[in-house]
Amino acid sequence: MRTRRGVCYPRPADVCVDKLLVKTQDFARDFMGCRKRQRFSPEIAGNPDFFDLLPDDIVISIFSKLSSTARSPSDFINVLITCKRLKSLALSSVVLSKASPKMFAIKAINWSESAHRFLKTCSDAGNVEACYTLGMIRFYCLQNRGSGASLMAKAAINSHAPALYSLAVIQFNGSGGSKNDKDLRAGVALCARAAFLGHIDALRELGHCLQDGYGVRQNIAEGRRFLVQANARELAAVLSSATASNETTHAWLTWSPHPIPPASQRHPAMPGCPLLSDFGCNVPAPEAHPASRFLAEWYEGRGGIPGPGLRLCSHVGCGRPETRKHEFRRCSVCGAVNYCSRACQALDWKLRHKAECAAVEQWLDEEADGDHAVAGNDDVIAGS
Repeated sequence: MRTRRGVCYPRPADVCVDKLLVKTQDFARDFMGCRKRQRFSPEIAGNPDFFDLLPDDIVISIFSKLSSTARSPSDFINVLITCKRLKSLALSSVVLSKASPKMFAIKAINWSESAHRFLKTCSDAGNVEACYTLGMIRFYCLQNRGSGASLMAKAAINSHAPALYSLAVIQFNGSGGSKNDKDLRAGVALCARAAFLGHIDALRELGHCLQDGYGVRQNIAEGRRFLVQANARELAAVLSSATASNETTHAWLTWSPHPIPPASQRHPAMPGCPLLSDFGCNVPAPEAHPASRFLAEWYEGRGGIPGPGLRLCSHVGCGRPETRKHEFRRCSVCGAVNYCSRACQALDWKLRHKAECAAVEQWLDEEADGDHAVAGNDDVIAGS
């Protein structure tokens, strides 16, 4: 084999494999001199790939590429069960630190101590996606608030936008504490940082905060500009993902004067519409983060109830539960839905709630226990 400068590599020496002396082939002569397929000798036929002769750094480089492009946990787990050498190299910190978010898309029904240890190993290796996913699971599912918040903060320090936004939601709601633990200014600051990094929900939340003067000085024009920018970014993200997967987008952007039916009456083949439903455009909903899907599956397997008197965020792509009674805001019109953030409320309004919302008189009296304020506070969120 020749290098780019035309210099030939030296002919490899004899190599001992499984106590058998096997003479390696002269690959430069094989490829440059003739194209006939070589037949292996009986000794070589027993070990035809010479994989054990590859240096560890080359194998680690291959596994790093595999982990960064994995589309499911099984893509990586199949390597771990191959042999001891591959397992030890695949679990190196270099490989785990580059793992993709889809590699941590663990099903809630498959949650176990081994899955917990794997996420912990990846987070210790410095993988910010593992820190965020494990932090969300510990904070909301395992009720380990301190450890979960610390892991999310570790990811946020490394400029992980979803972790910054999740910490902002915690600050807005005072999750894990009392109502007096809310820090609106800190939530706005975290949202601004996540929006600067390109997080669409954070940009939408920041726009609503500016419109309503929530935790920041009111600026209606700037808030509306952020909301339009969030819709434009999300539309661009959906179109780019469709282009990458070779999906047609003509049906999405076809205008129709008829409103999009609610999700319960929609044909299964008809996609959702979180962006441009007001204009009849049939743009599909964005894909939820693996951590959000895990939360939704976790509580769905427990009857959809996080605890006595607690509720889940009504946006199907969120999955966050309340950590105390009346933590989330309810719709000011019907009172039948509740949301952890204004961003979730805006998305769910266009996705399904706009077609379902109906005024109900005196819905605030259904839980008259003194903890839920009636009007003029954060527990009621206006419809879009």
